[in-house]
Amino acid sequence: MLEVKPEAIDDQLSSIIDELLTGEGAVIIRSAFDADLVAQARRLIHEYSADEAKETHFQGANKDKLHLQRRVWNLLNKGEVFETMVQHPTVAAIAGAFLGTRFILGSIAANRLLPGGPGQEPHIDYPYWDLYDGEGFPHGINSSFPLNLQATIPLDPFTAETGASAYLAGSQRELSYPEVGDRDHFFANCQRMAGDPGDCVIFNGMVWHCAMPNVSDQDRSAVLIEYLAKFITPLEDQMLGVRDEVKDRATPLVRQLIGLESPYPKLFDEAPPEVQIGRDVEA
Repeated sequence: MLEVKPEAIDDQLSSIIDELLTGEGAVIIRSAFDADLVAQARRLIHEYSADEAKETHFQGANKDKLHLQRRVWNLLNKGEVFETMVQHPTVAAIAGAFLGTRFILGSIAANRLLPGGPGQEPHIDYPYWDLYDGEGFPHGINSSFPLNLQATIPLDPFTAETGASAYLAGSQRELSYPEVGDRDHFFANCQRMAGDPGDCVIFNGMVWHCAMPNVSDQDRSAVLIEYLAKFITPLEDQMLGVRDEVKDRATPLVRQLIGLESPYPKLFDEAPPEVQIGRDVEA
């Protein structure tokens, strides 16, 4: 997996985009977040997932273990540490080059895989995640340009034992959903998104990937950030879901990410004045 050097991002950017689009499909920034930030995020994730098991998606066959893989959604409402994470300057530079400078936030969530927790089935990410229903997508949709960029930030060691995410290098080159018959090939040839707490793995959402079973005796948690092209409907409703105090202190980048800088959708002829609050439109 290509290692991104933040201090040389301008020189690396072209090769990073090539790697994401036509290479392996994933890159890694080592030590992107410091230990204090990681500890804050981990504490909050454990707090929000302690009592209620919000199961994740793309589960495998181990239905009796679903409560051991937990999802925490809408992290912008759950601590300022997540506002920091979503704005990492190197990740933002890559997202801007990959998706266009007006990229938006699709989701920021966390996945907590408890000891004994099951893995997922191989899949691709939103907005492609139901591509098995091909009739629901435009004719000729293909992998020639991206709509999604994923960032995974380990809060615990990502190893083969703890269930580090697996991915099939190069699988983004031909946009397709991994069918049941593809799974043997996936598991025989996949690589792991191995890393230390605070690293950041960035990958193309078209890459076949999945969480793997946690066969260790420790938790495996990660923050999952989804960036989208500006014209894609976000997975999580940022405009309605993010609290007012988060919006009030938002930086220009966070305002862009949650849609406060976008004038659309808009009522043109019949829009009452209050609809236009905070949504300036060029004449």
